[in-house]
Amino acid sequence: MQNKTILTEKWNNIRFQAAWEKQDAIFKSIIQQKRENRSLEKPKPTHNYLIFCEHPHVFTLGKSGDKAHLLLDDNSLKQKNIDYFPINRGGDITYHGPGQLVGYPILDLENFFCDLHKYLRTLEQAIIHTLAEWNIEADRIEGLTGVWVDTKSKNPRKICAMGIRSSHWVTMHGFALNVHTDLAYFDYIVPCGIKDKGVTSMAAELDAHIDMNEVEAAFTHHFYQLFEVEEAVSL
Repeated sequence: MQNKTILTEKWNNIRFQAAWEKQDAIFKSIIQQKRENRSLEKPKPTHNYLIFCEHPHVFTLGKSGDKAHLLLDDNSLKQKNIDYFPINRGGDITYHGPGQLVGYPILDLENFFCDLHKYLRTLEQAIIHTLAEWNIEADRIEGLTGVWVDTKSKNPRKICAMGIRSSHWVTMHGFALNVHTDLAYFDYIVPCGIKDKGVTSMAAELDAHIDMNEVEAAFTHHFYQLFEVEEAVSL
């Protein structure tokens, strides 16, 4: 039985490690329910979550990443009050910080579709539709994950990074959309391991302040449409 209800949560400003632990607990609970369902005559529906938050300054390195793409040593990280974590998502190194909308969809894809490539492309599409509401023309770049602006120019810029983990068709981690992020922090890394492309934010593209709550609401609307969500419940 498919369950297309989404449970939404706001974790507000939360340190990355605490958010990671909370995500992991939800992720494991869904997998455990799926395991238990195998022996039940009437399997219980699995839950789906969409979680929003912001993090204090932190660099995270995906399992396929190269630590050489972190351009600061341990002392410099401490002096600048930046956390660093190697984590279990895909992708290379990225930055999270204030002014960035971080979204963690923890979904049982068997409630929607069993296709990780389609899942990532659908997440990207929700971001593309969201940016269009602010008249920011964004797109994908073939062979690269995430969402970019000026993709046909000599200076494409990443505006949203993505990286996920999946097991038993359950997802965790997600996306980081630069709304009014301090882009200077990206100078301390090789973002996503890509040396020849820049990074941008909605505020930088529009030279205006962008309301985070409005962006979150717009993304949620497009996410629900694309994933054909039947009901949303705020926790």
